[in-house]
Amino acid sequence: MEYSRKPVFFKRTQETLRAIKIEAPDEEIRKKVLMNWDNAAKPLDGMGRFEALTARIGAVLRNDEIDISKKAVLIMCADNGIVEEGISQSGQEVTLAVVKSMGQKKSSVGKMAKQIGADTIPVDIGVNSEEKVPGVLDRKIRRGTRNFRMEPAMTMEEGIRAVFAGIDMVRECKERGYGILATGEMGIGNTTTSSAVAAALLDCDVAKVTGRGAGLSDDKLVHKRKVVAEALEKYELRRADALRILITVGGLDIGGLAGVCIGGALYHVPIVLDGVISMTAALLAERIVPGTREYLIPSHKGKEPAVDLLMKELGLEPVIDGGMALGEGTGAVMMLSLLDMALAVYRDRTTFSDIRIEKYERH
Repeated sequence: MEYSRKPVFFKRTQETLRAIKIEAPDEEIRKKVLMNWDNAAKPLDGMGRFEALTARIGAVLRNDEIDISKKAVLIMCADNGIVEEGISQSGQEVTLAVVKSMGQKKSSVGKMAKQIGADTIPVDIGVNSEEKVPGVLDRKIRRGTRNFRMEPAMTMEEGIRAVFAGIDMVRECKERGYGILATGEMGIGNTTTSSAVAAALLDCDVAKVTGRGAGLSDDKLVHKRKVVAEALEKYELRRADALRILITVGGLDIGGLAGVCIGGALYHVPIVLDGVISMTAALLAERIVPGTREYLIPSHKGKEPAVDLLMKELGLEPVIDGGMALGEGTGAVMMLSLLDMALAVYRDRTTFSDIRIEKYERH
């Protein structure tokens, strides 16, 4: 049976989604983690922003003995009907090809995740194919979205299903003992859908959030921005309701990732964001279920122009500035490795009394 046709989905509506209430992370645990860092034999704030980030993770997990040894990357894969408008260098056949590589753990993110002991969980939430890909979870809502230049990308029911698919993935991972989850995506055309969603959510100039994606020429970039701008005006989306923005110009991968963010907040699992697509999904999630942002961990600053505006709106600051634009969750995996190294210092910390020197004091 197709995942989207399971009876439980027909009980899920806008109302049930908006009724979700988020409990704030544990502030006392956050303070305790920071105190533990101060008691470690090092200069105050010597580990920089990793002290605050690990404290944030501890607050989410409700435990100052932070364990994120079991980790995974949830990769939402879907096609986008807007590709018909020539906004990408590649066709939809590339989505399926990369998804097959992900299923075999041979894509970039699979190789990187293996290096740090993280699992990759590719999810077919909307690939335009009937093929069942080995190693890829089938959570297909529909075979790609519609061309939003001609009609809304999806129905409200499809959008709600996509969000709940992400929420459910987090629940399943929590039950399997994962302590932290990273976000990834794959879908030709999704820098166009994310640009449209971001421009609508932020009510900003399309040019400020629409970049070259996988490497568009100047002419193609102008066309891409024109397609996005026309859609925002056609559907009157600026500052519109977040769910209406999603179903009109968004993608199933973005909906699923928004659900992952909400699921992290609901089930107390820290969620590491990747690039611009997951950042857009994160802001969407925060607008749908306020409080979600407190459960999110930034990773890297990608090349797409929307990143700065999205991170400012979310109140987050990426750690890695490597000019990456690979997607798949690769930047988030890099962040997982950095968190592992920081936590190695935290868990086995040497105290000032251990080495018989006077503790640094804050003034």
